[in-house]
Amino acid sequence: MRSRPDKPREPAPSRRSSAGRSGWRRDAFLQAGFLIGAALGAAATVMGRRMERSARRGLIDWRVAERIAVDRVRNAQGTLSPSELAVAEPVYAAAMREIVPALGAALGTELPGVVERSAVVAREEWVRANVATFAALIGKIEGDLLDQVLPPGSGLVKASMAVANRAVSTRQFGYLLGFLGQRVLGQYDLAIISAESTPGRLLFLDENIRRTAESLSVPLNPFRTWIALHETTHAFEFEAHPWLRPYLAERLERQLTSLSSGASLLSRDAITRLGRSLRGKSPGEHWMEGLMGEEQRREFREIQAVMSLLEGFGDYVMDEVGRDLVPEVERISERFHARRAQSTAAERAMMRVTGLDLKMEQYRQGEAFVAAIARARGAEALRTLWLGPETLPRPDEIDLPSLWVARVLPAQGSGRAT
Repeated sequence: MRSRPDKPREPAPSRRSSAGRSGWRRDAFLQAGFLIGAALGAAATVMGRRMERSARRGLIDWRVAERIAVDRVRNAQGTLSPSELAVAEPVYAAAMREIVPALGAALGTELPGVVERSAVVAREEWVRANVATFAALIGKIEGDLLDQVLPPGSGLVKASMAVANRAVSTRQFGYLLGFLGQRVLGQYDLAIISAESTPGRLLFLDENIRRTAESLSVPLNPFRTWIALHETTHAFEFEAHPWLRPYLAERLERQLTSLSSGASLLSRDAITRLGRSLRGKSPGEHWMEGLMGEEQRREFREIQAVMSLLEGFGDYVMDEVGRDLVPEVERISERFHARRAQSTAAERAMMRVTGLDLKMEQYRQGEAFVAAIARARGAEALRTLWLGPETLPRPDEIDLPSLWVARVLPAQGSGRAT
């Protein structure tokens, strides 16, 4: 029996060669890891820089905010075609031709050119006009704010958070303008914080005016005249007293600069006060004041006193002068003010979060103040209000008009204003 020759055996790998291959693999993995890590780091740096550039384009994407707001008002109830809006133009023009001389006689001044600067606008046009106004206003402070929250070289994470915050703020602002665009009736459109001193425009949102008149069951044309009278009074306040605009602009800019410079220094106590105020548990203090220092609160309340005078004076005049111009003015005023005081829970929440509740309070406080001054000292005292910064009401005087009388008109007797 022939035996098969044994198959030659391959030499077994040595321990040394096995260890060499293992070390090579480990080195290769380490090198690949370093390469991948370096690539990822470089990519993150590039992405971070790109994201930072994107974040520094602004706190709000105004084009997107405008698109959101326009979409909301475009689909709202009561939208009118351009031809339907054009029909209302001569109605307001006729009303203004009566309002301007009557207002001039009552207030002792002339308002040339106001009639030519009035227009009926669609909600979409109102949105676009106010986007431009707010963009200019926020543009005054957003550079400082971005420097605080996103210093150069902040990296991908902080830049991504800033971009995400901008997206949220953009949508919120778009919804806010869409909300207002369905409720604002008229506006004296004036760029307060602007190097230009051009007079403002009177804008009437007839879509909203018609809906409001219908909901109140009041006659449309008298209601139009009544609203026009209020807005024209605002034109009187600024155009007949050229010192008022720079005075208010200087204080608003100072307030904005002060708030923006300290935005990154909010204390835990301030955040706690903010939460309590938003929940309605801080009586006498608006949530905005919870974010302010003592000096900032003082300036804030000074501005609010002036704004209360502006709005309250408009409300007072639209009723007083309206007695001779507006048929059924008492019924219109009563129903309108009753409606202003009534709002849904959602509307109250929206107004409080956005600060619009301050405007409602300005109407109430301001009109009560002006009416008390008129009762105490008559029409001449009302004209004294506008002589200059020193005759404007101070925060404590808005609720106690007798303090204003004692300070500004002490030599005219002891008339009482409460």
